[in-house]
Amino acid sequence: MLLAGLVCICGIYASFAVASQAGRSEGAAQRNWAGISIVAAGCTAWATHMIALLAFEPGMAAAFEPIMTALSLLIAIGGIGLGMALAVGRRHRLRRLAAGLILGSGIVALHYLGQASYQVTGHVAWDMNLVAGSCLISLALFGLALILAGERDRSLRRLGAPLLLAAIVVLHIGGMSAVTLTFDPEVELPATAIEPATLAPILAAVSFGLLALSFMGLRMTLHARAQQRQDQKRLRDLASIALEGLAVCDGEVITTANHSLERLSGLTQAELASRPLSSLLPGLVLANLPEQEERDSELIAADGQALPVRVLRKDVLLGRERQTVVAIRDQRERLHTEARMRTLAFTDALTGLPNRARLGDVLAHQSAVLRESGRGFAVLMLDLDRFKFVNDVLGHGMGDVLLHKVAERLRSVLSTDDVAGRLGGDEFAVLVLGTQKEGEPERLAARIVEMMDRPFLLDGQLVNVGASVGLAIAPRDGTDPEQLLRNADLALYQAKAEGKARFKVFEPALAERVEARRTLETDMRRALEAGEFEVHYQPLVDARSGQITAAEALVRWRHPQRGLVSPADFIPFAEETGIIVQLGAWVLRTACLEAMCWPEEIKIAVNLSPVQFRDDRLIETVEGILQATGLPAGRLELEITEGVMLDDEERTMRMLSRLKAVGVSLSMDDFGTGYSSLSYLRRFPFDKIKVDRSFVRLLPADAESAAIVRAIITMGSCLGMTTTVEGVETAEQYAFVASERCTQVQGYHVSRPLPSADFLTFLTGVKAAA
Repeated sequence: MLLAGLVCICGIYASFAVASQAGRSEGAAQRNWAGISIVAAGCTAWATHMIALLAFEPGMAAAFEPIMTALSLLIAIGGIGLGMALAVGRRHRLRRLAAGLILGSGIVALHYLGQASYQVTGHVAWDMNLVAGSCLISLALFGLALILAGERDRSLRRLGAPLLLAAIVVLHIGGMSAVTLTFDPEVELPATAIEPATLAPILAAVSFGLLALSFMGLRMTLHARAQQRQDQKRLRDLASIALEGLAVCDGEVITTANHSLERLSGLTQAELASRPLSSLLPGLVLANLPEQEERDSELIAADGQALPVRVLRKDVLLGRERQTVVAIRDQRERLHTEARMRTLAFTDALTGLPNRARLGDVLAHQSAVLRESGRGFAVLMLDLDRFKFVNDVLGHGMGDVLLHKVAERLRSVLSTDDVAGRLGGDEFAVLVLGTQKEGEPERLAARIVEMMDRPFLLDGQLVNVGASVGLAIAPRDGTDPEQLLRNADLALYQAKAEGKARFKVFEPALAERVEARRTLETDMRRALEAGEFEVHYQPLVDARSGQITAAEALVRWRHPQRGLVSPADFIPFAEETGIIVQLGAWVLRTACLEAMCWPEEIKIAVNLSPVQFRDDRLIETVEGILQATGLPAGRLELEITEGVMLDDEERTMRMLSRLKAVGVSLSMDDFGTGYSSLSYLRRFPFDKIKVDRSFVRLLPADAESAAIVRAIITMGSCLGMTTTVEGVETAEQYAFVASERCTQVQGYHVSRPLPSADFLTFLTGVKAAA
């Protein structure tokens, strides 16, 4: 019996050792070791039982039935193999319990088949109560043994083998106690029965094989442990230089950690070892964390501080055992960087105020609050009145300083609930989000205008810039963010139009005017393509002879619905929108082309808008039109207002000189209404001056107007310039300017502006009358 126990112990150890080796192996090696482990377990159970039967002394001759003996070995191997296949690598306890019951059933079948194969020269009787009890108790022990064998806790796993041995002992003792043998001399052993002397060498060979396998298993276990220690050391050495915190875990328990995790947690490696991972990372269940999937968590340091971390799990083969490595990355620097990036993304770098994107987010949020709760707010648009002057005169550096000071003043007048931001350039916006009393946004707008009207100290000098403010109030002036910004911008535009340095509250009429302007712009662009514009011509006659010497080209718009539109209604808007450049080129080309049908001595005069004059392509445009139409340059007069000279005198001089070089004549239009007319005549190469109609209206009765007209005509004559008096509407006015020896007369007294065909008829009539 002692020998049977020894064989059982060696066989169980050998089976578990080889099974562990199978768990540490992969591929074909794993399958081979697993097969050896199953065969060893079956042989252990069979040999233990058979040696125990050999040790039994029945008091009569005994032998073994060969088929049942062999079948008991095969059933043992099959049952153990099936049970181990179900249990290996499985963490589910119910599955391991089922595997234990199957394995136990195989061993139970082995035991009672083995006993049934035991033949004697007598009769065998069984106590079925003991048989059933031994079966049930041993099966329960087998199931519990396999459950414990798969636990993560090593101390529980160590109970698996003793319970397995106990199950075998219970089964053997119960089975042997359940049988009763009665000698009968008339019963003989079958001729096929195997004598104990024959079976003993086989059992000895099996026992020695199990003993050798146990020694091999011991050697493999010692080697695996040495390899594990070496791998752990190598892993620790590698982990110690890692910047991330690394924890090697057996289940949910930390077995070792690197220096980075020590620094991060404030705990030593000794304190970290054997500590549950959940004590460092509360709420994180390692089993629920997919492998190689990063997850944000919080690490509780030794001082109780919660640190933001990112956790990554990876299962690795360590010492031929799979363990879990948890990488814990400190996220404080990343979160700080992200916060800094968010700040930069939503903050104006120059002023420190929220930028357009941030203001848009706040405005969208406030609009949502308005829709849900009805809580109103206001939007103020702010624009500096003389910022361009500061940039041009003091430089962009001083402009930046000014914007910074403007931001400081804005902060000083706002409540903690209000938000001020810079939209770009010298444009600012304020969102009044606090509890609003009646008239509070208007008072804030007035306060901002008053604050910005105070001088700014820039580089040791006081600079006055001023600001205009437009105000839109939600929900009265809209609820959509873009609509509110647009309406506040319209109010700002109106404030600037009314004289700047003031605030203006949005009114629906402003939107209507803007819509009308938008419609007008659309109509004008369409009219250019559809050919709705016309050029009319007003004759200029020689004051002495009355002969037509020139004609001024005047554009008209024949709208399909509105009829003939006055130039006063669309020329200023065309200049503001820039359409005047395209329209002016069309007028110049049309006038030159139609003038080719006139007598050669008649010139054509065309007005140049200040916007056209600022176009660097003007010279090329004039040259190209003259070349395309074939009109001699000497027949073209370009009329330029005094306002052109106010922008940039040096550039104006260059442009006028280049136009003179082309060969065209230059005329100063509306002379006498500016501030520096005399200096312009002296400096710039004009050929003609046109006396503004405002001086002609009261002639000849008004003495002051008469004196001014007389002086201009005399001055032009002394400078060798042609003088044209425009706006002559009566015979008395014509007689006066003719007596003062002006060169040309233009006005309704001579003729109204005429379409091209009518102008040709007028020319024919004048020639016939002459």
